[in-house]
Amino acid sequence: MSERESNVLDRTSEAGREAKLSSQPGSTALRRSSKIRDVHLDRLAIVYVRQSSPHQVLENRESRERQYALADFAKELGWPADRVLVIDEDQGSSGKFSENRSGFQRLLGEVAMDHVGLVLGLELNRLSRSNKDWHHLVEVCAVFNALLGDQDGLYDANDSNDRLLLGMKGAMGEFELITMRNRLERGRQHKAERGELFLHVPLGYLKLPTGEVVLEPDEQAREVVHLIFEKFEELGSAWGVFRYLIENNIRLGFRIKKGPNRGQLQWRRPTPGKIVGTLRHPIYAGAYVYGIHGLGRKNPRTGRNEGGTLWLPPDQARVLLRDRLPSYISWEQYEANRQQLEQNRSGPNTKGTPRCGEALLGGLVICGTCGHHLHPAYPEKKKPHYTCNSHLEQGREQTCYGLKAAALDELVADQVLRALEPAALELSLQAVEDIERERNRLHRHWKQQLDRARYESQRIERQYQAADPDNRLVAGTLEKRWEESLRMERQLREEYERFLQEMPAQLTDEDRANIRSISADIRLLWQAAGTTATDRKEIVRCLIDRVVVNVQRNSEYVDVTIHWHGGFTSQHEVIRPVGSYDQLRDRDHLFDRIKQLQRQGNSIPAIATKINDEGFVPPRRRGSYSVRTLAPLMKRLGLVCEMRQKDVLDSNEWWVRDLACELQVIPQKIYYWIKQGWVHVRRSQVAQHWIVWADEEELTRLAKLKTHSTSWLRARVPELTRLKSRKDKPC
Repeated sequence: MSERESNVLDRTSEAGREAKLSSQPGSTALRRSSKIRDVHLDRLAIVYVRQSSPHQVLENRESRERQYALADFAKELGWPADRVLVIDEDQGSSGKFSENRSGFQRLLGEVAMDHVGLVLGLELNRLSRSNKDWHHLVEVCAVFNALLGDQDGLYDANDSNDRLLLGMKGAMGEFELITMRNRLERGRQHKAERGELFLHVPLGYLKLPTGEVVLEPDEQAREVVHLIFEKFEELGSAWGVFRYLIENNIRLGFRIKKGPNRGQLQWRRPTPGKIVGTLRHPIYAGAYVYGIHGLGRKNPRTGRNEGGTLWLPPDQARVLLRDRLPSYISWEQYEANRQQLEQNRSGPNTKGTPRCGEALLGGLVICGTCGHHLHPAYPEKKKPHYTCNSHLEQGREQTCYGLKAAALDELVADQVLRALEPAALELSLQAVEDIERERNRLHRHWKQQLDRARYESQRIERQYQAADPDNRLVAGTLEKRWEESLRMERQLREEYERFLQEMPAQLTDEDRANIRSISADIRLLWQAAGTTATDRKEIVRCLIDRVVVNVQRNSEYVDVTIHWHGGFTSQHEVIRPVGSYDQLRDRDHLFDRIKQLQRQGNSIPAIATKINDEGFVPPRRRGSYSVRTLAPLMKRLGLVCEMRQKDVLDSNEWWVRDLACELQVIPQKIYYWIKQGWVHVRRSQVAQHWIVWADEEELTRLAKLKTHSTSWLRARVPELTRLKSRKDKPC
């Protein structure tokens, strides 16, 4: 028999003896496996202890004791007691992920540093329920020659058969977790489909011990929830509701979900997120819903959903059962609130909320060419402008154009005020009624707060009176609580008195008269200093749904269609400022009229007066035509310039170039004399050209002056630089 065959028979017989012994009870703890060598015994034996949840840690004590007993098993396998390390840092942690398990990370680190000879666990799948992490551990153990063991035996990651078993154990462990999770999820889904699954209930509801969900029994807490929906219907934005609650110091009543005070009512400061969540939740319309939140985006590195949760539409929820619970609002109002919240978002096709900018129609103006919203822009030191950015978003050539906001805002404001004027009296009466209702609501809320504070102080007083006076430890604590409650009640009463001074419970006759007088003149109220841009926008949105404008590039006339709430539409036309004469619709008619007037012998001032009287307006619509604005246009049209007009110069007056030719000097010489004040000059009305007056005697003086002033440094001759008095100077 060869040496190779002898070794095979020896290993086979040894494996058979091990299998025979392992079949006997307790034999695995009494006999060392042949896989354990001295190199393993020189290293650490790590016992990994983990249970998936805190409940298992507290209740499954037998499993915990069996895992800690593996330390004794490692000693029986040959490891000294001081070389056995127990890692139990991951108690109460799931094995699905390894990022938050410091014990597992510590185990990997010890193996990677070649400190470990054996890794023990009650079941190897307790090390990890993820194939990714499990195979990583097996690969590290194979590289650094570390064994893995559980109650079924020892495994060498470098052995192909053992590696196959380890892979199967890892797959079974992960699938076992998936199976348990699916079983629990199906049970949860089945209970939710019956409308009986309530993990927790939102603000304004209470879950009874029987599992029934009812409205909040506290009257003040219920009224605050009603107030949220009423103010949202009035203000139209969740942020507006939040500001109202903060300004009036109104808090929300929450039921504590955890801790020793579980179930008790606690008053907290409102947050914008809580207001939005209240408005979005279908439970307030009496509907049972499960799965209303969509998970955020999945992180490919960790495999977890991150980025928060998203509110799904009710029809996309996993379970939606209407008319199952007591409600605060109707389903129609809930749908309207949800639609309003969507429109309040800043997007390309949403209205958004009214803001503090000057543009009156932000979010309401729609381009008649592409159907997208025109967005208000505020260029630096310029008036607001409505722009269409659809060509930028779609990457195409620009075919839609905007317009200045002033003309369109003025038109819409005038139409809105005309619509409100007939109802001025009704509006004033409604304003009085709204103010009184708002004051009654706030006073009722303050009284509820005072009643609650009074009840709390009386309750603590009764506890103090019932305590044994000799037990100073208890009596002293109750006395401090009583004093604190009395102090809070007194502080709340003082705040209520200050509130009464600022806002009495009832309106006086003078207040009513002032409200009626102000409401009677709608236009005066619209232009009042206290009326903000946001107030005007909210008024417009109460009447107008949208404004469609058709802006043509080569025309200053814009067709405007106002869509009013209720379905009525009105057609209008506004004139917008444009940048050049080429964008004027009546450009050719304007040019022809100017040429006609010029051929009739009219001067530039006369032409400007006539075209102004006929209704022509400059492109930018800044005032009317004048000599200064008309002269460049006439020059562009090739009409006679000012220097060639005979009626510009008076007697003995010269253009600078003509005088320079007469004196045989360069024009700069004449300009130098003008600067020094040596000649009589004036400017033309149109182009502001210099006009020099010089009669025969003055021409003689200037001819002599040119011979004495050729050099800048040459001394001046006083009699040549002294101006002659001009008797024919025009008035």
